[in-house]
Amino acid sequence: MQETEHTESELLQFRRAKLDELQKRGIAAFGGRFEVTNDPGTLKRQLTDGIVAEGVEVRIAGRVLSRREMGKATFFDVGDITGRIQCYLSKSDVGDEAYGLFIHQMDIGDFVGVEGRTFVTKRGERSVHVAALTPLSKALRPLPDKWHGVTDKEIKYRQRYLDLVSNERSGQLFVTRSKMIAEIRAYLHGRDFLEVETPMMQDVPGGAAARPFETHFNALDQKMYLRIAPELYLKRLLVGGFNRVFELNRNFRNEGLSRRHNPEFTMLEAYWAYADFEQMADLVEGMICALAEKFCGGLVIEHKDEEGSVTRTIDLTRPWKRAPYRELVRGVAGDDWFSLDKEAKVARAQSLGVQEIHAGDEHYELDQKVFEKLVEEKSFNPVFVTHVPKELVPLAKQNAQDDSVVDVYELVINGQEISPGYSELNDPIVQRERLEHQAGEEVQKIDEEFILALEHGMPPAGGIGIGIDRLIMMLTGAESIRDVILFPQLKRKEA
Repeated sequence: MQETEHTESELLQFRRAKLDELQKRGIAAFGGRFEVTNDPGTLKRQLTDGIVAEGVEVRIAGRVLSRREMGKATFFDVGDITGRIQCYLSKSDVGDEAYGLFIHQMDIGDFVGVEGRTFVTKRGERSVHVAALTPLSKALRPLPDKWHGVTDKEIKYRQRYLDLVSNERSGQLFVTRSKMIAEIRAYLHGRDFLEVETPMMQDVPGGAAARPFETHFNALDQKMYLRIAPELYLKRLLVGGFNRVFELNRNFRNEGLSRRHNPEFTMLEAYWAYADFEQMADLVEGMICALAEKFCGGLVIEHKDEEGSVTRTIDLTRPWKRAPYRELVRGVAGDDWFSLDKEAKVARAQSLGVQEIHAGDEHYELDQKVFEKLVEEKSFNPVFVTHVPKELVPLAKQNAQDDSVVDVYELVINGQEISPGYSELNDPIVQRERLEHQAGEEVQKIDEEFILALEHGMPPAGGIGIGIDRLIMMLTGAESIRDVILFPQLKRKEA
């Protein structure tokens, strides 16, 4: 017999009518406190692993995710972000009134509290035999289709809660993200790094070449900026005597939206006094491998498409490749690349398929466009790209043997930069010159307070930044940054 199809408006009316009936009976449709002994998914795993035995009295709560009526008995699943467990409700156990209440007034999507004892069905399904059922919250709108879940990307990102309810993989991804961030903190704490907090509203947006978000500080009557990086404040702490510090928090850059960019993103920055970029590379390599081994089951990560077939394999086996920037560019653009004049570079870059090349580009800009297109985008296994041109990194220390490059690495994995690391520039005279050159290009203003701090003396140091969202994309196989951010930025929905 084919089920009757109802419009969304009809379904809303049905649920409102059930709400009214609950209220007429004096039943709190939006209840309160309910003591639980176990989470649904956790209880099922504990039963499977033998941690909880059969016949144990339990109290669980969650959302009704499915139901299967069988005359005078009903099987239904209760679940949350931890997973789900099957419950068995029998009229003979709870009585006609309680059983009828569940059958006629409760819907898939409603929150319920369940009291009962654990058991295993004849088919081996770990379950709860219900002794009492408590309505906790009525869902006035239906959940997405149980078989297809949320397939519309607009709904998936704008109404993330529906994605989490209907797509178990999404829920587990965000649980994993949270645990990974906790592990990053633990890894750094275990190496004597101290976590600190620095201003997210700044008078001068420094530490990176990016367009900031502007706001106005009414109490001070002055323009302020959401930070693009915490770097210049963290370095002030090195001046003040902190030797190992890190901050793991949000940055804001008023730039494009794409599969790999969100204007509000999570960044880790860490600074280590008396270290250099090579030691910072070792630190990052060790940390990412520790994350992969703990959360990915090893150092080989498979990225899959929506159908579940493997599209790419990333091998994090140590040691990771380290190669100079110019060596990598020559490998794709020709051994004579750095001896060419600009006109010849433009012609060759275009012949190699590099777009947005202009005759007015500086040499280092042409080099970088070739690097991004032909090296970075095609590097899937990890590579530390070292000794970058000084024009690209104004806050790093110049190399002692070649003053045209700086002692820097850029870690590329899965076709994108995951982490830069520097031997930090601590010469206030050179730092001012670099920032003045950058400010002349209208990228950022000079932070005079930072220069003042450097003039009081900053120890030599190594520093790193890691884009946490991109790192988690790489480790979990997510193809879009929006898949690893709970509530990504979206254009306002018109009424």
